[in-house]
Amino acid sequence: MLGEGILKGLAETARNFAGSFVSKERMTTVEYPEVRLPLPEASRNFPFLVYDGNDWEKGLRCVACQICEKECPPKCIYIEKSKDKKPDYVGKPQIYPAKFDIDISVCMSCQICVEVCPFEAIKMNTEFELATTDRFGGLLLDRHELAKSNEYYHTIHPTEATEVDARLAAEKVKVEAKAKAATQAAATKAAEPASAAAAVPAVAKPAVAPVTQASSPKAAEVNAAPVAATTPAAPKPVAGTGTDGAAPITEAEKKTTSEPAKTTEGEPKA
Repeated sequence: MLGEGILKGLAETARNFAGSFVSKERMTTVEYPEVRLPLPEASRNFPFLVYDGNDWEKGLRCVACQICEKECPPKCIYIEKSKDKKPDYVGKPQIYPAKFDIDISVCMSCQICVEVCPFEAIKMNTEFELATTDRFGGLLLDRHELAKSNEYYHTIHPTEATEVDARLAAEKVKVEAKAKAATQAAATKAAEPASAAAAVPAVAKPAVAPVTQASSPKAAEVNAAPVAATTPAAPKPVAGTGTDGAAPITEAEKKTTSEPAKTTEGEPKA
């Protein structure tokens, strides 16, 4: 029948209007802004930056890795990395974003920046009352305006925030255990040369001392051998050379003894 759908819609509206006077379940609307309904946990609007501790500037989880800036489809995130390090909320020197702006007039709430962040530093806010008369400067939020505490994160996304805190705590324990193991390994490696150097003399001394003592038969033979070889031998006597004790006889002496003495005729006989 023509107009049947229109009549069904009007009947439902009339039923809820009359029923709202007797039952709260028939109240399909509230008088906003005086009355506000709680938002679902999965609702999202624009990103914000999470910080730990009481100081937003020291406690920002963001370390300006710029991954969200590169992955943002509409390119509405602007980051400048610091040239120095400042202590974070636990006193650890850390790189920080010197500038972190998000142009929410360009942001399309896709949540990709949240998905790619490795430090759980950027999350989606549920705040939607962001109307302003300044179209440009009023919709460009800086890091101070974007910073929200971890407690605020737990308020708007309690389930997700609890999971994130548990994951960060587990990673922190793992990193501390790894650092402790590395420190112990370095200490053990540094102690090894000292212990090895101390052990070498203790083993070498007892091994050398018995060999050099004369009590060893072989050592005695080795020590005696050079003495006998170096003692000069007595020369053998050779006849006629004087080495046998008698003086050698010359050729003139032999001739004198073999020939008789000559006598001269003119000489008187005695």
